[in-house]
Amino acid sequence: MSVADEEPALLGLAPVAPDRTVAYGPHPDQIVDLYVPRAADGARAEAAGGPLVVLLHGGFWRAAYDRRHLSPLAADLAGRGLPVALAEYRRVGAGGGAPRTFEDVTAGIAAAVREVPGGGEVVLVGHSAGGQLALLAAARPGTPVSRVLAVSPVADLARAHALGLSDGAVAELIGPGPGLADRIAAADPACRPPAGVPVTILHGTDDPDVPLDLSRRYAARSPATTDLRELPGVGHYAPVTPGSPSCHTLIAFLHTT
Repeated sequence: MSVADEEPALLGLAPVAPDRTVAYGPHPDQIVDLYVPRAADGARAEAAGGPLVVLLHGGFWRAAYDRRHLSPLAADLAGRGLPVALAEYRRVGAGGGAPRTFEDVTAGIAAAVREVPGGGEVVLVGHSAGGQLALLAAARPGTPVSRVLAVSPVADLARAHALGLSDGAVAELIGPGPGLADRIAAADPACRPPAGVPVTILHGTDDPDVPLDLSRRYAARSPATTDLRELPGVGHYAPVTPGSPSCHTLIAFLHTT
């Protein structure tokens, strides 16, 4: 699959309905979709075969993009015996933006942990802008997250803003007002790596949407806790597209303890 084919390959997949959906707030986007782990024959598994996976989608934090494009990945992971929570959150243009988007992610993670029994390992998986949200959430004191798998993440918010990624998406997220640089820094994973939470980053070398340099800059700031895995010839969407070789790499890391 070429880099140009990655986006239509992912977005062309039919959404997969969850087993159930729970709300963690009054806004329509304050919800978490739950996918029950299943055995190879499709029957519900008696017990989960791995950690609780909390998925955070990307879309540069904008309301035009929602969680549904990651539902095939959520269903695929559940079919491999993993309990999965696909979290939605308020986004720019529909009641979101800083700090509401960040608060929703924290609340969504807490709701997922409450709703999925077991009390075991919690792996936070974020793609693109969801990678920024995952890294930021894991840095909050008292987070229940055991480790983070950030996929093609916007891991250096200041650099993303300087590059004007996606027509100024960072400025839209942070919002107007004085002290923009300080407010970006407060939400920048590169400025506040999660203490004691291991981070694995998967990032394609040919990513046209989020440059690999952002992940390299993040890893350089926190080398002791970050494992950066560069995916040769891979773009932005293949790692979260079920069936692709780079998605198999993601799955392998989810089963790594």
